[in-house]
Amino acid sequence: MRLKICFTSLIFIGFFIFGCKDEYHPTVKSSPTGYLVVEGFINSGREPTTITLSRTRSLDSTAAAPEHNALVSIEGENSGSFPLYESGNGNYISSSLQLNPGEKYRLRIKTQMGEEYISDFSSYRVTPDIDSLSWKRDNNGVKIFINTHDDQIQPGYYYWKYEETWEFHSRYYNSLEWVYDSHHIPIAVAYKNPDQSIDTSIYKCWKTVNSSNINVGSSEKLSRNDIYFQIMSIEPESEKLSVLYSLNVKQYAISNDAYLYLQKLKINTEEIGSIFAAQPSELTGNIHCTTDSSEIAIGFIEVSQEKQKRLYIKNSQLPDWNYHMPCATIIVGNGADAIQKDGAGLPTIPYAADLFGIHSFYDSYDPNCVDCTLRGSNVRPSFWP
Repeated sequence: MRLKICFTSLIFIGFFIFGCKDEYHPTVKSSPTGYLVVEGFINSGREPTTITLSRTRSLDSTAAAPEHNALVSIEGENSGSFPLYESGNGNYISSSLQLNPGEKYRLRIKTQMGEEYISDFSSYRVTPDIDSLSWKRDNNGVKIFINTHDDQIQPGYYYWKYEETWEFHSRYYNSLEWVYDSHHIPIAVAYKNPDQSIDTSIYKCWKTVNSSNINVGSSEKLSRNDIYFQIMSIEPESEKLSVLYSLNVKQYAISNDAYLYLQKLKINTEEIGSIFAAQPSELTGNIHCTTDSSEIAIGFIEVSQEKQKRLYIKNSQLPDWNYHMPCATIIVGNGADAIQKDGAGLPTIPYAADLFGIHSFYDSYDPNCVDCTLRGSNVRPSFWP
C-alpha cells in the first residue's frame, strides 16, 4: 500500500512538471525615453571643465543620443557666469577657470528646444593627490590599484575616471603593395622605401579607450581617510599588454550625496540581471528643469578639483604573457582579379613564381593582421615615452 501511494504521488508530480507547459509572454511596458542626462564635474582646478549632455534611449537602440546646440554655463552664487562651448558629440568644454574657494557654483543648461535646467549650488571641494598607482599579476590577469589619503577630512568620498592607451603591432609586416602597370593592371611589388623594405606606417599603432564603468570609494568604514582601491583589471593574454600600456586616472573628491547617487547609478546600470542582484532604484540627482517641474533630468553636478596620475606597464615586466593574434593565411593571385577579392588587398609574401621568375601568387592575411590602422591610430600620443 505504501509503495502504491508513493508511485501515485510521483505520477501526480510528474503531471505538473511535464504535462502542462504553456508559453508565457509577459507584457513589458517600455520606459519613457528622451530624458536629459548630464555628466561631469565643475573643475575647480587648472584643467578645463567638461560636461557631457545626452538623452536616454530605448534598450533596443544602439545609436548614441548626444544633446547638441545647448547653451551651457557655470554660475557663481555671488558672481558672473562662465560659458562652455560644444566640441562635438554632446561634450561642452570651458576654458581654464580660477574659481573662488569661498563661493558656491552651479550649472545652467538651455537646450535647443528651449528647456532650461539648473543644478543645485555646490561648495568648492578640494581633492587630495593620488598617492600611487600600482599593479599585481595573478592567474586572472593584471589588477590595477589606486591609493589616496586625506588627513584633513574623514570620511572621504571619491569618484574615479580613467583613460587606457596601449601600443600594439600588426601580426605581420606589409612588405609588398599593389601598383598599377602601364596598362592600369594591378601587380604586387616590393615597397620602394629608401630607408626600409616594409611599410611601418601600418605596423605600429595605439588605441585609447575611456572608462565606461562607475568607480566610487569611501573611507566610511575605515579609521582613517586612507583608501586602497582596485580600479580595474586586464584579462590574461590581452593585447593591451602586448607592447606597452598606459593608464591615466582622474580623481575627484565628492560629497556623501553624490557618492550615494553614483552608487545607485552603478547598481542600476552595471549590477542588475542576476537573481541575486539588487533591484533598480529611482535616481534622484541635483539637476532640475525650471521650465517644467515634471520633466526628469539625470545627473549630479558638483565643484571638485581634478587630480591625475599616469601608470605605464611594459610587456617585458610580464614574462610569458603570451598574447597571440590568430591570423589565417590567404593565397592570392597577382593581378586585377586578386585585388577585387575580399581580404586580399594586402599581398605580403611571394608564394609562387613561373619559369620567368614572375610571382603569380602571394601569401596574404586578414587585413586586421597586417594593417593596424583598421583597429587604432598610427599617430603616436604626445605623452608616449
